[in-house]
Amino acid sequence: MRALDYALREGWRGLRRSGSAGILATAATGLAILVLGALLLITSNVEQLMAQWSETAEFSVFLRDDATSEQRGAIESVIDRSGIALGRTYLSKADALQRFRRDFANLDALAASLEDNPFPSSIEVRVRPDAEQDGRTTALVQGMASLPGVADVRYDREWLSTLTTGLRAVRGVGWTLALLVGLAAAATVASVIRLGLQSRYQEIEIMQLVGSPVAFIQGPFVAEGLIQGAMGSLSALILLGIGYLAATRWWGAGVASVLDGATLRFLSPSLVVLLVFGGMAVGALGGFAASRHAR
Repeated sequence: MRALDYALREGWRGLRRSGSAGILATAATGLAILVLGALLLITSNVEQLMAQWSETAEFSVFLRDDATSEQRGAIESVIDRSGIALGRTYLSKADALQRFRRDFANLDALAASLEDNPFPSSIEVRVRPDAEQDGRTTALVQGMASLPGVADVRYDREWLSTLTTGLRAVRGVGWTLALLVGLAAAATVASVIRLGLQSRYQEIEIMQLVGSPVAFIQGPFVAEGLIQGAMGSLSALILLGIGYLAATRWWGAGVASVLDGATLRFLSPSLVVLLVFGGMAVGALGGFAASRHAR
């Protein structure tokens, strides 16, 4: 405990002595945590939304304008016999236009200016979860596309799969960027602490001559980096929180109306704690790398 208390006190003093260089190292660590935190915030909200959509997956059968009632009845019969539907709803051309005006009220003037109703009638089918897993839904969708009276069939799972692939790519790029920024932050911390080490060179030599333990010699430099990492990560999380509050205030209502009541969520407490410890680890790594010159 004495070594830890000494290291923290001397590390704080070293940070105060470093001045603007210490602020730069703290900002570099904060930037790494900000990049990683923003990535986690975006991907966690998108994954939450995708999970919500997956639970309510459906496909839509768009009918041709010249489709007859007999053709529509045959299509509905195929859906009912498939056993994959929790329910189905017929949406006429007039209903589709009314829904568009309700969901996109700001574009109502555009819809009113059209001479003809451009929206097709459709049959919306809610899919049973077990049918999605065994592939029956995909087979039905592919088969229905060729039925008489069908103009097109759109299945939520198809674009959800595309979105999942894109999300993985974004996550990979984000983690790579966060790793590179984190390594740069650790190098910056090490450089700043190494400057402080040079100013205390004589003091370190005396401690070595009197046989001071390694923890008392290297500990303050590791603690200085750890404090810089903690301050940088906390500052980054505060900035991320301010950005989140601004986003929910400006766009929260719009997101909820467009995405069926979905709301933006901040990082979970466990992720916040991990980000703080991650920033501290980056700083401590830089401090340890610099402290090796004190042996």
